[in-house]
Amino acid sequence: MRIHIATDHAGLDFSTQLQEHLRGAGHEVVDHGPVEYDALDDYPAFCIRAAQAVVVDQRDGVEALGVVFGGSGNGEQIAANKVEGIRAALVWNLSTAELAREHNDANVISIGARQHTFEEVVSFIDRFIATPFSEDERHVRRIGQIADYERDGSLLPDPRA
Repeated sequence: MRIHIATDHAGLDFSTQLQEHLRGAGHEVVDHGPVEYDALDDYPAFCIRAAQAVVVDQRDGVEALGVVFGGSGNGEQIAANKVEGIRAALVWNLSTAELAREHNDANVISIGARQHTFEEVVSFIDRFIATPFSEDERHVRRIGQIADYERDGSLLPDPRA
């Protein structure tokens, strides 16, 4: 699988170690993050580029996912989710990593590098990569509703109206 990675300065050490781990597991890794530590760098462009690459790969039939890091992972998730076709999930334990894939067919995982040990981060990412989407009708339907809104702003009728 191709894994697109992006981070800011807060996740740079984790990113370097994670890339080694993922390559050792047989994945192709593409780094979209900074090339050197800069405490004032800005993560949005890094994360958006990684997310864009995931979308391009998936549309081309390439099996691909994304991993974005930051201090908390919140901003990185928000940035990635601005890319049409991305479903980025903030993950903080094994259960959220698994559910992000099973129920939401998330294609990007976001993690707070300052919130977890490297071993925890690796376990979250490995679980995320290994977990397939459930294909349950209710999840497919809900993801479709999100995609509809993303594409053209359409929503189901308001039941209170």
